[in-house]
Amino acid sequence: MSKMRVKKDDTVQVVAGAEKGKTGRILSVIPGKGRLIIESINFRKKHTKPSRENQQGGIIQKESSISVSNVLLYCPSCKKGVKIRKEIRKDGSRTRICKKCGEVFDKS
Repeated sequence: MSKMRVKKDDTVQVVAGAEKGKTGRILSVIPGKGRLIIESINFRKKHTKPSRENQQGGIIQKESSISVSNVLLYCPSCKKGVKIRKEIRKDGSRTRICKKCGEVFDKS
């Protein structure tokens, strides 16, 4: 299982698999399994029967999880997925920084 170097609402770029090269925002993180759900990436189709909530039934399309090892944090100044390094500030908080250009991801 890979380390979680990304957080909810980060923008990431997929670097492996069928969705390679696409970027999207993280909707949720599943740290126990090392997986992410990314907006508009890795869709799955689910067939549903008619019910009270869904009178018609049919095929529902929804995002499925992707392994955290298949994504890199997207740097807006480099315009691609990049590796990051962590720094500890003087006040004790940690920040994530782009290894290529020095862009700070945690603005606080």
